[in-house]
Amino acid sequence: MGRREEIIGAARKDSRTILTEVESKQIISEEGIEVVETQLATTRNEAIAIARKIGFPVALKTASPQIVHKSDNGGVKLHLRSGAAVARVYGEVASLGRQNGTRKRKSRVSVQKMAPEGIEVIMGMSKDPQFGPVLMFGLGGIFVETLGDISLRIVPLTRRDAREMIEEIKGYPILQGHRRKGPVDISALEDILLKLSDLAQKAPEIRELDLNPVFAYTKGAIVADARIILEHP
Repeated sequence: MGRREEIIGAARKDSRTILTEVESKQIISEEGIEVVETQLATTRNEAIAIARKIGFPVALKTASPQIVHKSDNGGVKLHLRSGAAVARVYGEVASLGRQNGTRKRKSRVSVQKMAPEGIEVIMGMSKDPQFGPVLMFGLGGIFVETLGDISLRIVPLTRRDAREMIEEIKGYPILQGHRRKGPVDISALEDILLKLSDLAQKAPEIRELDLNPVFAYTKGAIVADARIILEHP
């Protein structure tokens, strides 16, 4: 049994369809996609120890599966540069889990190293009743939230499909370089889309998948946050 099967099996036993960020990243990482290192903490002291181990600055996020949009609920604290900063916000982040149905277990907080600044893009997968798994690509931030600047393709993808998905969004010139920033690694973005296509085919139990944001650099790309929702049993 692979890591993906173990994680999904554990979620089924727990009657969950929403995986935590850490679980989602473990599944994504198993596909060969680079993710920002993230570890779970159940106490303030544990969070401080993890932060010191992986190195500052770090981000703290609620790991409650019930909270889908963490930022909108105050469940994300960024650019924490010391153990004192982690200690100061830990209680606030942990309390969100207790407010959302996790009182019976210890509230969990994810601790992750801050990724270097890059161009934010988003990728995702959802199921269409007629066509099955469909992949999505777009720029992050206001480009997707306000302008709806995305491209879609039915799984499976070829490399040509992946390249066309990236090139056809209106924001593509930003990926080619702007404001003294060099062009991003388009090949690395293609690779992630192709790996997501493979995952969608071999894991039909996944109903939705979101990688947001993915930081694209002049060389490589890395997933900073991930969410996976399973089909109902």
